[in-house]
Amino acid sequence: MKTLETKRLILRPFKIEDLDDFYEYAKVEGVGEKAGWKHHTSKTESNIILQEFISKDDVYAIEYKENGKVIGSVGLHVINNNPLERELGYVLSKDYHNQGIMSEATKEVIRYCFEELELDKLWCMHFEENLISKRIILKNGFKFNHIFMKDIEALDYKRFKVYAYYMDKDIYASRLD
Repeated sequence: MKTLETKRLILRPFKIEDLDDFYEYAKVEGVGEKAGWKHHTSKTESNIILQEFISKDDVYAIEYKENGKVIGSVGLHVINNNPLERELGYVLSKDYHNQGIMSEATKEVIRYCFEELELDKLWCMHFEENLISKRIILKNGFKFNHIFMKDIEALDYKRFKVYAYYMDKDIYASRLD
């Protein structure tokens, strides 16, 4: 996993030393739930998930340059068993909402996906009620594709309406003009 950088952020692999920062935002009710997982109830739980992030190597820590703190994550997961398609997922500490941080991170990840990984397609999805994610998705140029219902195991099989968006090489190239 290559480290990426923007004006305010460093997107890098997670390290075990990130545990305190990770737990700090992951324990807040409502943060994980918007991304499809329950908020963490112990540092031990966060440590187990952090170890998974480190071993899978497909989730970036979002480090805020100003204070060196890990304030969220961006995942790039293979989708449809196709290594040239990924799903972009993200979560950000509530303390850093409405500052353009996630849009900044997303813009750099999109660039990396199409210019360096040479992906064919990038997907991004949000639950119907997550209007903040919808705004980030649209701001970054994703196109609406479809809606589906999904039972989320991590949230006790609660059923959600999910909105799916995509970006392909052509859409990405048109945004560069």
